[in-house]
Amino acid sequence: MTEHRYGLGDRGPAVAEIRTKLVQLGILPPTEESTESAVDAVFDQRVDQAVRQFQQQRGLTAHGVVDSETYRVLEEARWRLGDRLLSYIAGHLLIGDDVGTLQRRLLELGFEIDRVDGVYGPKTEHAVKEFQRSVGAPSDGTCGPATFKALARLSPIVTGGRADALRESERVHRSGPRLPGKVVVIDPGHGGADRGCSANGLSEAEIAFDLASRIEGRLAATGVRVFLTRGRDASPDEATRARFANETNADLVVSLHVDEHPNPQAGGVATYFYGTAGSDDDMRSTLGERFAGLVQREIVARTDLRDCHTHAKTWDLLRYTQMPTVRVELGYVSNPGDASRISDPGFRDVVAEAIVVAVQRVYLPPDMDTPTGVLQLGELIR
Repeated sequence: MTEHRYGLGDRGPAVAEIRTKLVQLGILPPTEESTESAVDAVFDQRVDQAVRQFQQQRGLTAHGVVDSETYRVLEEARWRLGDRLLSYIAGHLLIGDDVGTLQRRLLELGFEIDRVDGVYGPKTEHAVKEFQRSVGAPSDGTCGPATFKALARLSPIVTGGRADALRESERVHRSGPRLPGKVVVIDPGHGGADRGCSANGLSEAEIAFDLASRIEGRLAATGVRVFLTRGRDASPDEATRARFANETNADLVVSLHVDEHPNPQAGGVATYFYGTAGSDDDMRSTLGERFAGLVQREIVARTDLRDCHTHAKTWDLLRYTQMPTVRVELGYVSNPGDASRISDPGFRDVVAEAIVVAVQRVYLPPDMDTPTGVLQLGELIR
């Protein structure tokens, strides 16, 4: 089925609905044209700017187009805690800002939530049951009026830091510094009929799969159990890839992509982790952010790709994986210089080693860590 996308110049009832949602969120001022019909609603410059602002706030790609992802997040944003009953439904997870608020409140009260992601999954249900037991309410995992009132009555007991970040750090510490026995999922972007970005004779799907294979071999040599999210001819969607990673109970996930741009001078490497930025309700994976920084710095130190830094995003793979996940955009195939490097097997070997070293450094305590760009693959193999 063809995805509906709405942007500058589009008209109709769908645009009217988008405008209404943006007004309700306080991002778009109400229009004075009260007599305007839904059929005449236009996606004008004001709507374009409001959509871009919303996408930026929510960790989406700020292209100004309302695609299925942006529309879904717009729908999630309208929910406020107390608007609806919240419960865990396998195969049909409730997602929204109200769930994020609930998770944040439970964290503040000292209950265990891996991270605030706005998804009512089994771990959120478990935390709700624990809270209900603590206040003497029926422990059914469903948030209704009684649970909402109990949440509102209690004051936070966790201050001066993020409990989820402390738990992530403690899990890494307990797992030890050695790589053997760790589980890492490598996600080659696109695949099958979806070739991704293509320019200068390069295909994103092929680059990602080749690089994934190089990383897989190197990680396996260190004793890591490695899984790929797809074969050469498959192209699962991001939610399916995330579900696969969760089913493997992976410790880390690395997603591999390249980029393109109409301007051939655009180039460089960037790494992304789960999170939003720019508001009081920031959500992020602290360990994912640290892992992204390690990957980015190792690649930049070992290559001459421009440093485009790390960024928080809420793309589906980053959001729905239950472990720290990063997405690497390894240069622009539309940039002749980047394309020349990416096409070189020796360059891909260097990048593969950089990523493997970053995986190791996630687990090294400060007294065992090494400067960026120094640790070599041979030192990891025992």
